[in-house]
Amino acid sequence: MKGSDLSHRPLLPYLGWRHFIAVAGPGIVVMLADTDAGSIITAAQSGAEWGYQLLLLQFVLVPILYIVQELTVRLGLVTRKGHAELIHNHFGKAWAWLSVATLVLSCVGALLSELSGLAGVGLLMGVPTPVTMSLIVVALIAMAYKGSYLVVERIAIVVGAFEFVFLFVAWQAHPELTALASGSVDIAWRDPKYLYLVAANIGAVIMPWMVFYQQSSVIEKGLSLDDLPAARLDTAFGALVTQLIMAAVLIATAATLGNATHSGSLDTVQQISQAITPYLGETTGKLLFCLGLSGAAVVATIVVTLTAARTLSEVLGTKHSLEHEPHEAPWFYGIYTVTLIAGALIIVSGVNLVRLSVGVQVMNALLLPIVLGFLYLLARRLPEPYRLQGAYAGIVAIVIASTVIFGVYSGLSGLWG
Repeated sequence: MKGSDLSHRPLLPYLGWRHFIAVAGPGIVVMLADTDAGSIITAAQSGAEWGYQLLLLQFVLVPILYIVQELTVRLGLVTRKGHAELIHNHFGKAWAWLSVATLVLSCVGALLSELSGLAGVGLLMGVPTPVTMSLIVVALIAMAYKGSYLVVERIAIVVGAFEFVFLFVAWQAHPELTALASGSVDIAWRDPKYLYLVAANIGAVIMPWMVFYQQSSVIEKGLSLDDLPAARLDTAFGALVTQLIMAAVLIATAATLGNATHSGSLDTVQQISQAITPYLGETTGKLLFCLGLSGAAVVATIVVTLTAARTLSEVLGTKHSLEHEPHEAPWFYGIYTVTLIAGALIIVSGVNLVRLSVGVQVMNALLLPIVLGFLYLLARRLPEPYRLQGAYAGIVAIVIASTVIFGVYSGLSGLWG
């Protein structure tokens, strides 16, 4: 591997399917978590209010998402250190705590969004919110306390696979291809409400906790530099899948509610369910919607809660791995447990799911300068031959700068408009 920059090497010649299956997981899990309850709700709101006018953005975000997450894989495999620890080592304690504060803010917002989504699904099925929250908290605490990293990863992939039902829902919506094609290039650049949802969609795809989670996961799974090509393919596959699911949700709601007056705003999980499942029958549609949203919310709840616990424990200098028993890593398991319980208690108190979810995604977009700025600077400090350099470094800089500027501009324009 020495003597050349692997960022320019092709993926496939370096791996067979058995090797890929053994390595795959961190990228797929973090991408399934990326298509979380908040992201699905944001995509549904986009289709309901703007038809297909935000569809093209979903596919533009695929390479951007891959570029960002590939850097986290590279950092993890080369340095064998978590993201917060690297920031502390290279930029000092104050900057490390700033990055952690950004992460915690993002994780708390995401956790509330996921638990709200699960509460909404529970109500849709006739289960009271306190009962739903109790079941979720108990199940996820038991999973973490009793399972290893690989067990948690497999559970997350199986549960997250239910998100694929949205591809079937979009197919059954039978969107008009002419309207889809024309609508996707009709961009309302000057409308503050449109820009607000642009920012929400960017924040729904590129989230601070994703960077921290995947970098820690490739280390905890025991991957080495020999696994880098397979880990990159894992990330690329996940990036494509997550955006296909986002596009499917948008298409389903656009085919049902999207119109020129932009009056199809959704306020509850029940309304979203009714909007994207009219072609499937009430019972089948409700069941598929509940499976899809539950899968998205549960896998994201696992990821964001583990990320917050890992990163805070990492900065505190204590053990922070699922491979340790609870008595060996009390801070890690304690933070994980308290975060879950506190989030559930807030949800039981009552919260508007749709407004919260879209608002959290816009917040993520406004936090991008800190998250992506540190990611780029750290990648530039890697040793040869893994350092981000040359023409590819320039491309990454342009992509990151454009994403940050557009995300922040869209978010502020939407808020002020």
